[in-house]
Amino acid sequence: MNRELKNFVADGVKNCKILVVGDVMLDKYYFGEVTRISPEAPVPINHVTKVKETLGGAANVAHNLARLGCQTSLIAQIGKENHGEVFLNKLKSYGVDGSKIFRADKPTTTKIRVISGHQQMLRLDFEDTAEIDGDAEKIFLENVFAEIEKVDAVIISDYGKGVCSEEICQKIICSCRQLKKIVTVDPKGDDWSKYNFANFITPNLKEFNAVLPKKISNVDAEIEKSARQIIKKFNLNGILVTRSAEGLTLVDGKKISHVKAHAQEVFDVSGAGDTVIAVFTLALAGGIDSTAAAFLANVAAGVVVAKVGTYAVSNDELLAALENFL
Repeated sequence: MNRELKNFVADGVKNCKILVVGDVMLDKYYFGEVTRISPEAPVPINHVTKVKETLGGAANVAHNLARLGCQTSLIAQIGKENHGEVFLNKLKSYGVDGSKIFRADKPTTTKIRVISGHQQMLRLDFEDTAEIDGDAEKIFLENVFAEIEKVDAVIISDYGKGVCSEEICQKIICSCRQLKKIVTVDPKGDDWSKYNFANFITPNLKEFNAVLPKKISNVDAEIEKSARQIIKKFNLNGILVTRSAEGLTLVDGKKISHVKAHAQEVFDVSGAGDTVIAVFTLALAGGIDSTAAAFLANVAAGVVVAKVGTYAVSNDELLAALENFL
């Protein structure tokens, strides 16, 4: 299996085409040093010495795919202001096709963090989480439908910022099913009815527990049982649950796979879920069996959590990590 995966990562990924649809955000960091208090008010003055900009949400999923060599397109909603321009320029630098991104009269979801040393002093959020509707929804879906025909798989990345309404999710999933395209979902919230008939959903344990009538523990038997109930309830092909230090659990029909996390120092788990759905879906799109796809996603997540901050794994890094299992 590992030899097949290595060949796929080395050569097969570049032949895959994946569309990512969902909520995106711009993350801005102002790093500095506090040496005095403002004479205007009793607040610290942060002398900014470094500015960093990264893309989050569905854009981080797309970044992961593009960095692995996959032909990647992203359809999302951003604003018409400067933050939107920054977002598009950053996306272009990642090698992601954002030509069909919808620009609305609402702010680009942006999180600005002011940091002194290693201490976060302040966070400013710019967002409008109202769902897309009316003419905007019509244009948005027309762009999505035109792209679905060209790709091997679609990822719906729901961060609860207004793009992934029930109407939009169901129309995308229905179109994918009709065209026999793989569709996977990174879920949000406690109502997964909007994800009905998706191929796979990839929640973490907290997200998984959010839709269960009773909270379960992070143990194999309980997750297996609950996963089968969720698959039946929402008409899924399968479910991939990320379980932090316990790794991943895949339930796909009669197949059950518990993929253990690799022993290593964990620095930051932010963005690991984006990596999992990106790599898992990419492998499925390349014809890899779901069990092997889950294994590859786990290896990729192991690379990401060893980094500080949101990180997209590269093709070379994933190949190097796979060498440990050959």
